Amino acid sequence: MSECSLIRVNAVESRRRRQPALAPDDRRAALIAATIPLLHTHGPEVSTRQIADAAGCAEGTIFGVFDNKTQLVVCSIIKALDPQPSLDALAAIDRSADLRTRLAEAAEIVHARMSEHAQLFHTARRLIFMNEENPEAREKMAASRTVLHNAVTAVIEPDADSLRISPARAARLLLLYCGGDIFGPFGDNETRFSGADLASLLLDGIFLSNHGEPAKC
Repeated sequence: MSECSLIRVNAVESRRRRQPALAPDDRRAALIAATIPLLHTHGPEVSTRQIADAAGCAEGTIFGVFDNKTQLVVCSIIKALDPQPSLDALAAIDRSADLRTRLAEAAEIVHARMSEHAQLFHTARRLIFMNEENPEAREKMAASRTVLHNAVTAVIEPDADSLRISPARAARLLLLYCGGDIFGPFGDNETRFSGADLASLLLDGIFLSNHGEPAKC
């Protein structure tokens, strides 16, 4: 056996010693945890070798609990994009505050989610929404969008009687503004709008003052 082969064998054995045997569910969870930060850095081009090194296991271990790399990446995206932290933050917004303040806070929360996981959202679009081979994953991602929209709607609903559009439609607009600011062709880190900017755009438009009857949305 050549010196290079011996080095590779020793490296594999070292990884195996570092990582004790795990139950399949625990192994999947460990691999997903190792994959998520790599996806932020490398996107879907991350290699199974990189994942195995990060997880401290042999490369073949991955295929003992996942059918292929794509399945691992998709599961990792769904885990990373779990909306619950954002839902909790939106639910914690003080409903007694004025609508402008609530909208600004909601926009900051949604902005933070989209900005932190921008790479993963791009990967999700490619591997999940544009791939008919993952209907279950697509349903989960669609459900995440729905619950996030519902949570933003709930932030707006206390002032429903003061609005000329429904809280649900206003929530869609706010999410659209946030998404466009992060993912749109003119968005960049230097000129991103603040939550207060987006709240003002939604509530006030761009007129300095009212000019007759506002157009219907």
